[in-house]
Amino acid sequence: MSSSFTKSTARNIFYGGSVFFFLLFLGLSFDTMTTLPKQDNRANLTESAIRGKKIWETRNCIGCHTLLGEGAYFAPELGNVYKRRGPDFIKAWINSQPTGAPGRRQMPQFHLNDTEMADMIEFLKYSSEINTNKWPPNIEG
Repeated sequence: MSSSFTKSTARNIFYGGSVFFFLLFLGLSFDTMTTLPKQDNRANLTESAIRGKKIWETRNCIGCHTLLGEGAYFAPELGNVYKRRGPDFIKAWINSQPTGAPGRRQMPQFHLNDTEMADMIEFLKYSSEINTNKWPPNIEG
């Protein structure tokens, strides 16, 4: 065994593998850099969605929820909640919090007015329209 696997064989495997994976890294980087500019999601970005993102940030929604896989995992993923539930459900859900159901995680009541609620729903609509290459992998986030 020792005569068939020498130091030079190990060195050649190391250098060959290093070159292979470096070239693979360059190829994948090039593919990413040519694909991303084609996925321009700013076309659907409205002033209302921008205000909704500000509400998302100031209320620290990402402290509990994930959005497109980023954030905390305490509460559900909201990247596709608009498609799953629709605007009426989102509005009713936010307004009914906290539910007071024992043993369940409770969302705080943020007391959003109608304009803020519409902006938040518009932001969730915008985030649901982003091309995420089928992320999250299941419909319920």
